[in-house]
Amino acid sequence: MKHILLLFFIAFIFGACSSKEVFEPKVVKDDWRFYGSKEERIVDVSSDVAMLESRKVLLKDGEIETKIEESHRLLGSSDGWILSSSIDGKLTIDYIEDATMKKTFNLKKTIAAASIKNDVLAVLFADNEMALYSVSKKSLLLKIQGSPPIVVDSKIVNPYFMNDLVVFLTLDGKVVIVNAKLKKKLRTVIVSSEDNFNNIINFHVVDSKLIAATGNKILSMAAKEVRVSYEIRNITYDDINIYITTKQGEIISLTPDLQVNSKVKFPFAHFLGLIVYKDKIYALEKEGYIIELSKDLLKYDVYEVDVEDGYIFVADKIFYVDDEYISFE
Repeated sequence: MKHILLLFFIAFIFGACSSKEVFEPKVVKDDWRFYGSKEERIVDVSSDVAMLESRKVLLKDGEIETKIEESHRLLGSSDGWILSSSIDGKLTIDYIEDATMKKTFNLKKTIAAASIKNDVLAVLFADNEMALYSVSKKSLLLKIQGSPPIVVDSKIVNPYFMNDLVVFLTLDGKVVIVNAKLKKKLRTVIVSSEDNFNNIINFHVVDSKLIAATGNKILSMAAKEVRVSYEIRNITYDDINIYITTKQGEIISLTPDLQVNSKVKFPFAHFLGLIVYKDKIYALEKEGYIIELSKDLLKYDVYEVDVEDGYIFVADKIFYVDDEYISFE
């Protein structure tokens, strides 16, 4: 009897694993035609740039000649510079238009994110410390200690410049606003208070409102603060709306005040990326589908496309997946 029960248990476990439900559209309109291969694979991504096997940099509008050092990982692009760093805190900035313009900063500890505007370098360290430096003098302007995170999402957001203000998107779910000219912290706003994976994964300004999101919550901040809970996979924007995908297979359109415009659900869909281009929204689904939707989410078509495992880089009108691309031009 024990053997029978054991066999039944094993069969149940394997049956559960093999019957994992995935997105299966009822109607597929066609194969997606605007698709091709690149010569090189993507080996690293940040929020706005990717790195190829040759260590050349891929921007949202195309490949450039700038190369990242072997010991460095890619941080992003900012004010005409490409930023990268080593695990021991060596930060390198390369000017995109002139390969001879290169600066290094020995900051002596691991860097999570960084941005530049004019002569100010803003750095978020892996221990959640925030700092401002003078680029020309390589001197410290301001340092702010944060609470060290335990575990973070890989989607880390670089500091954001707004005139004299620097917005730090922290690893523990906060928005910290600093006046770079006065070298003073002005405000700290909590987006979410989860114990793990609580870093800010996306930031944007829509209709003069600051929109910040963790994996579990979105904040809209202007004269008042509004928070809404979603299990977020992807976020993108147009001039007046926010579009998100959720772990429940939803695509949702929100106002800048986080009111729901419309939503549609695709059961068991696992979305890998989201693009707004012209009058359409394009969602990339893990099982190999492109869903093309109207902006009001009332109409959609499903297309089939090959999706390989690998790094995914979302450009303005192209999904790059490993060594392939899916275009919407």
